[in-house]
Amino acid sequence: MNTITVEKRNEQLKAKQLRRKGIVPCCIFGGSLPNSISIQVEEKTAEKLLRTQRLGSKVQLKLEGQTIITQIKDSNRCFADNKIEHIDFQALDPNTRVNSLAHVLLENADFVTGVLDKLLMEIPYSSLPEDMIDTVTVDLEGKPVGTIITVADIPEFLSDRIDLQTETDSIILRIMEKRYSSASDAEQAT
Repeated sequence: MNTITVEKRNEQLKAKQLRRKGIVPCCIFGGSLPNSISIQVEEKTAEKLLRTQRLGSKVQLKLEGQTIITQIKDSNRCFADNKIEHIDFQALDPNTRVNSLAHVLLENADFVTGVLDKLLMEIPYSSLPEDMIDTVTVDLEGKPVGTIITVADIPEFLSDRIDLQTETDSIILRIMEKRYSSASDAEQAT
């Protein structure tokens, strides 16, 4: 789990002014917090965080000597320059189930001989914070054309400690045969 240092947001500056100074405004909400907390983080730290973590990833925030366990709930980027505009963190209560996403990462996708059809690369679920799943990896090396991988094929999703919010027979990916079009196919279509 990543740990980043944050500070309370300077309320005298508008969000646009903070961004010009290389600071990303953020917010922590939920969990056992009585009110949301406006915070700020250096832009370089925020970029590094979002490069290595995803929505639903657990992150420890150090704020004024206090450590808050959170998950990344949302982030916004500017359309024009792709800079981070805002990050929302949800504080996690160790005794309360939380909704999250597990991301499916593919290993050795270059070895697939057919067409890789990715259908469900984020799996919604709920669990206690200690049982959260950030990513699962599927190794595709040696998988033949015709392979279909469902949620039930991934052991992490069969744990009784998580509640899936999708059916276990949902298809995550399939490997289909490559189809080549020829001149005769094009003539038949007309």
